[in-house]
Amino acid sequence: MSLASQLSVSHPYFGVFAIFIFTFVAFLATTFLSRFVGRRFANKNTQKLKLAPYECGLAPTKQPNRIASQFYIMALLFILFDIEIIFMFPWAIDFQILGVFGFVEMLLFIGLLLFGFIYAWRKGALQWQSMK
Repeated sequence: MSLASQLSVSHPYFGVFAIFIFTFVAFLATTFLSRFVGRRFANKNTQKLKLAPYECGLAPTKQPNRIASQFYIMALLFILFDIEIIFMFPWAIDFQILGVFGFVEMLLFIGLLLFGFIYAWRKGALQWQSMK
């Protein structure tokens, strides 16, 4: 039996495979075409007038791009505690189904969450210091 007869067009997933291949080829073609058109027709002339503010506003000044690490720490803590709270919803909905094991497991989870919160608090991660 040959490979061509085994890979029949009547296979139930042949359409899905064909659409996947077509989508992949279309994505690559669009990406390369947009890159080519962008590089070919982009205006690379940077004049001082182009960098000036339009009609009104302050003249752009170059400033140091320093962002305090407090923003990142606060965002990381927010995402961490937010995701941990999301894990509590299924437990709250199916509380009776999980029984004692689920209750003990959630107490351990809340204890770990509380430990992380106290650790972050003691390290000063929740304190907002002014930048000077």
